[in-house]
Amino acid sequence: MTSSAADAAPRRPTVAVLGTGIMGSGMARSLLRAGLDVRAWNRTQAKAAPLAADGATVVETAEEAVRGADVILTMLNDGPAVAAALTAASPGLRTGQVLLQSSTVGLDATADLARRAADAGLVYLDAPVSGTKQPAEQGTLTVFVSGPSTARASVNPVLDAIGQRTVWVAETPGAASRLKLVVNTWVITMVNNIAECLNLAEGLRIDPQTFLDVMRGGPLDSAYLQGKSAALLSGDLTPSFSVSNALKDSRLILDAAQESGVRLDLVAASADRFARAEAAGHGGEDMIATYYAGRAPEKDGD
Repeated sequence: MTSSAADAAPRRPTVAVLGTGIMGSGMARSLLRAGLDVRAWNRTQAKAAPLAADGATVVETAEEAVRGADVILTMLNDGPAVAAALTAASPGLRTGQVLLQSSTVGLDATADLARRAADAGLVYLDAPVSGTKQPAEQGTLTVFVSGPSTARASVNPVLDAIGQRTVWVAETPGAASRLKLVVNTWVITMVNNIAECLNLAEGLRIDPQTFLDVMRGGPLDSAYLQGKSAALLSGDLTPSFSVSNALKDSRLILDAAQESGVRLDLVAASADRFARAEAAGHGGEDMIATYYAGRAPEKDGD
């Protein structure tokens, strides 16, 4: 008896991607490069349309996207958006499908979505990602996953396509989202630290590049410091992660901290800065635009 290599190869899963913004579109393209079948849906269909040129099947409804899919990957803005997408998709859902929920939605929404998934007979994997636009497009995200390990075999091709590293945190949903909030606390305070250093340099009439040159190559330097500073100083505020999304995540972190009895002064201050930057019209720009929340006001005669 003979068999071909194709006969021996495991079947690649079909993936429904719900949400094709900055992150979702990048993840969809990474899935396509890995040879997976992708159905893409977005509330604003024009955002999903470009994926057709990469080989995705772009559909008009969430129901069409999930019908017959093996894995449903959600990458939407917040918990209500994910819940609304699942409600819209519900006629196309079937028992046993895996819901890989990768949006950052906070702890309460994660618990709510897990309940919704259970009611629909879905296998729920709490799977937020660490990384922004470029890692999403390159398939080099870090994925935190909590949920039943029995689902690993079915989702590993998806996880391998979108990320360079998968961290299985726990067997029950929620643990991955808690870890993501800790990681985002580091990112949020770091980007505001960079912005404040640049604000102070400007206020003290120090060339920001002098500060960056002093830091370069030393123990306190980082690619993040240099990269975010270079983007700001060049005027390129194309969002890898926007001010408005950073504000949303800051509030999720503060909610979780309050529930757990922890005081986070730096995140509270960061949320205030993001809110001021958003109010000044920078909400859709990269989160380093928090710089504009602390920019020294012009003085008479300047």
